[in-house]
Amino acid sequence: METLGKHAILNGSLIDASDAVLPVQDRELQYGFGVYESLRVIRGKIVYPIDHIERLFYSADGIGLRHDFTTEQVHGWLLLLLTTDGIEDATVRILLMGGIEARLFITTSTMLTYPESFYSEGIKTIGYEGERMLPQYKTCSLLMNFLALRKASSLGAFEALLIDRHGLILEGTRSNVFACKGPVVYTAPSNAVLEGVTRDKIIKAIDEIGYKLVYEAPSAKDLLSGMYDEMFISSTSMGAMPVASYENHSFIATGVVARPIHALIRTWEVDALH
Repeated sequence: METLGKHAILNGSLIDASDAVLPVQDRELQYGFGVYESLRVIRGKIVYPIDHIERLFYSADGIGLRHDFTTEQVHGWLLLLLTTDGIEDATVRILLMGGIEARLFITTSTMLTYPESFYSEGIKTIGYEGERMLPQYKTCSLLMNFLALRKASSLGAFEALLIDRHGLILEGTRSNVFACKGPVVYTAPSNAVLEGVTRDKIIKAIDEIGYKLVYEAPSAKDLLSGMYDEMFISSTSMGAMPVASYENHSFIATGVVARPIHALIRTWEVDALH
C-alpha cells in the first residue's frame, strides 16, 4: 500500500514516515512478537477507533506483550496524525511491538478499495490446509497467511480459506468466513477465530435483518458438495464481500445475503462518524 502523508507516530511522537522502521536485529521483529489493527478513515474521521484500540490491547494481553499505553493516549495520537497531515480518506495501521520497551507505530496509507464487480459478481477463493496459531489474537505471525495468499494469487483467486485438521473452514488469510443456506448463516465459534470489529458488526447486522446465525464452521467437504447456497468473507476493508466460487464449486447464489449486510454495516460506519 502507498504511504499517505509525511508523518507517522512512534510512542506518541510525530516522526517522519520514512523513520517508522524496526532494525533487522530486533529479536521481537524476527519472532513476530507484535500485534496490529487496521482502521478506516472516512472524511477525516476514524471508524470505531475505541473498538479497534481495545481489540489491539486484547491481542497484546493474549500473547503477554506488556506496555503502558492507554486507550485515550492512542486515540489522541491517531487524531494528532490525521490532523497534522490533513488525512481525509485512508487506511490507518497501528503496530504494537514487544520488547524491553514496547513500541507503538501508527502509519497511514491509501484506503483499500475493491472493484465493484467483487460485490456484484463475487470473488474466487481456494482452500489451504493450515491453522493460525493463537487464532483469537491479531498477531504478526503471518507466514502461513502469506504463503496461502500467494498460492491463491497464483491461481487467480482473491482469498485462501484456511482448512483446519478437522476439515473445517474457520477463516481466511485476512478475513472471517460466513456460509449461508437460505436465511441461515453459519460461521465458526467465536473462540476459534479472531473476533474482529467488523465480524462483530456483521453478526449484529445478521440479527437486525432477520437472518438466523449458527456458530458452526462449514466444512470444506460440505462446501464442495453444494450444501450451502452462498458464501461471503469479511474484514474492515472488505465489509461483507460475496464469494462466487470455492475451488471448482460455484455457489448458486451470490450476494443475496451478503449485499444487505454489507450495505447496513457501511451505513453504520458513516453514522458512527457523527
